[in-house]
Amino acid sequence: MTVAAPARFTGRTALLTAAASGIGAATARRLAAEGASVLVTDVDAEGAHRVAEEIRAAGGRAQDQCLDVTAPSQWTAAVTAAESWTGRLDVLHLNAGQNVHGAAHELDDATWHHQLRLCLDAVFYGVRAAVPLLRTARGAVVITSSVHAVVGFKGFPAYAAAKGGIDALVRQLAVEYGGQIRFNAVLPGAVATALWTEVPDEYKALVASRTPVGRLGAPEDIAAAVAFLASEDASFVTGQNLLVDGGRSISSQE
Repeated sequence: MTVAAPARFTGRTALLTAAASGIGAATARRLAAEGASVLVTDVDAEGAHRVAEEIRAAGGRAQDQCLDVTAPSQWTAAVTAAESWTGRLDVLHLNAGQNVHGAAHELDDATWHHQLRLCLDAVFYGVRAAVPLLRTARGAVVITSSVHAVVGFKGFPAYAAAKGGIDALVRQLAVEYGGQIRFNAVLPGAVATALWTEVPDEYKALVASRTPVGRLGAPEDIAAAVAFLASEDASFVTGQNLLVDGGRSISSQE
């Protein structure tokens, strides 16, 4: 027997960033399956269009737009597109990020600032642009942080700093807009996105062995958590940073 997905987002509009693949694409599909009209955005315009087409082919409602999350003017255009389409914005999933390996003494200024701008500044730009519509809808924001925010891994200082900043910002925003907009974050562990396709199987097995559930995460695992936090099922949840890492952060294994 096939059980239909709950229609928790019927009549609601969601804008998702970095949604051409991986966690963002999985979340777009999940929210659309639950009734949302989803605006799929990504700097990869072709990828965003492809995901939107897949959603429409499956019977969902989707549009796509190219969005460089580090450009404030493009944020204004994206939020305006959502409003023009449905007249509202209920859910904002801020998912963009990039990690570049290198110890602090190995990073040049440009690499450091790029990671912070993409992972942290873009959150500020998105929230600032979307607050008016989200307030009207009494909406929800879910940000993709990372297990790097709470566990140290050698070689990722800029990424860890940005993700740790997100966790603090989530608490601040939840207080700032309490009663109007809910703010939460998901903190994924190792998730088998396209970035892992070139990783040796031996290393994948090692990471899985250090994760209590015994496997890498799937984008759909994170999408399910995002959908929960964005839904009315989490109406009394705000300012939280939810680890979705298969237990990696509680493991004593290095």
